[in-house]
Amino acid sequence: MPDYHDDLRLAHVLADAADAATMDRFKALDLKVETKPDMTPVTEADKGAEELIRGQLQRARPRDAILGEEYGLSGTGPRRWIIDPIDGTKNYVRGVPVWATLIALAVAGEDGHEPVVGVVSAPALGRRWWAAKGGGAYTGRSLTSATRLQVSKVSKVPDASFAYSSLGGWDEQGRLDGFLELTRDCWRTRGYGDFWPYMMVAEGSVDMCAEPELSLWDMAATAIVVQEAGGEFTSLNGVRGVEGGNAAASNGLLHGELLSYLRG
Repeated sequence: MPDYHDDLRLAHVLADAADAATMDRFKALDLKVETKPDMTPVTEADKGAEELIRGQLQRARPRDAILGEEYGLSGTGPRRWIIDPIDGTKNYVRGVPVWATLIALAVAGEDGHEPVVGVVSAPALGRRWWAAKGGGAYTGRSLTSATRLQVSKVSKVPDASFAYSSLGGWDEQGRLDGFLELTRDCWRTRGYGDFWPYMMVAEGSVDMCAEPELSLWDMAATAIVVQEAGGEFTSLNGVRGVEGGNAAASNGLLHGELLSYLRG
């Protein structure tokens, strides 16, 4: 198996730079916010963080491609860095600390690009999670000060905690009835949203989570962390990988039942 340790170290360096830039503008009274064509917000901090990461990658990994939420795809080749400069921009704009920079490295394979490195850095929460393929998943302040992540061992839906972002989107896909049935049958539900429920699945504090509509940059970094912590990450139709446009994540023991509720 290839060794991705150097790439993981680089991803941490990129996250450190992004953290400094995004925290500098968090809660700034003069923060500039625009509305994109899809009616979602984008701030100067989103653009600035992605530009910063792209600049460092172009120097450190000039042969690698880069895909980012704000500036699209540049470069070609089997290795592709996938960036969401601020996952949770609406929270960022309102001063809610639940947002993160997502940085992943994916390598081309038979079924599209597979994430092999992921860093999820949430500086306003003082948290960071990361993983590299075959090396496990961790959380902590740095590579040398970290705790290994492990998903829960909850095996029954009535004992399980389920997290989601919102009710929006489930009805449009014909999945609302199953979603509501799941919320009634499980032990606990919470609408944490964005990257956070996936990291809690990896930590074992939540047992399963799902979202009906996502982009590649929303999933690449979180997927490898969940998988390396021993969990499952698929589309709502059960396809492994991060190119299905939606996501279901669990501790693995509950995954079949989770999908049966949400298949639509």
